[in-house]
Amino acid sequence: MRYTGQTHYELEVCGLKRNLPVIQVKPDLWIASFVMLGDTQLVNVCAGALAAELAGYDFDFLVGPEAKAVPLLHALSTILGRRRYIVCRKSVKSYMQHPLVVRAESITTQGAQTLVLDGVDAARIKGKRVVVVDDVVSTGGSMEAVEMLMEKAGAQIVCKAAVLKEGSGYAGDLIYLQDLPVFRGWER
Repeated sequence: MRYTGQTHYELEVCGLKRNLPVIQVKPDLWIASFVMLGDTQLVNVCAGALAAELAGYDFDFLVGPEAKAVPLLHALSTILGRRRYIVCRKSVKSYMQHPLVVRAESITTQGAQTLVLDGVDAARIKGKRVVVVDDVVSTGGSMEAVEMLMEKAGAQIVCKAAVLKEGSGYAGDLIYLQDLPVFRGWER
């Protein structure tokens, strides 16, 4: 979609409307900033819709990156009756035992992003079937980093899911609820 100076984009997902600020992230790239953190209604409604999509999959754990996907993971876990979900952290924490670490690029993170899986969680998911969940998938950098961690841990990914697929930069299989445009160029 062409950028024409708009400051907001109206998103409708699962019947809910949200007015998202349009933010410049690169010289020729603007995004509609989608942040679920703190929006309980949006998290719960989207988790319900994703849970319906995931109901037919056989899996043991939900896994996702820190931080914006955490409330979604929690709500999905509750709805699907799962005892646990796994969060891939953005840095090594002192409590971690034998952490697994990968680096990746993300459209919303400046520079390389680090994702970390605690060795305790890695042992927990070894040989298990997992669903990778994120709030937004754009280029797939965060999703790829989680995939690399799952491979290192010996977990099998059965599917990947997100609330939104942003732009056309991600070509992998993905269950998602709504498209979100990216804005390029400048048109007056």
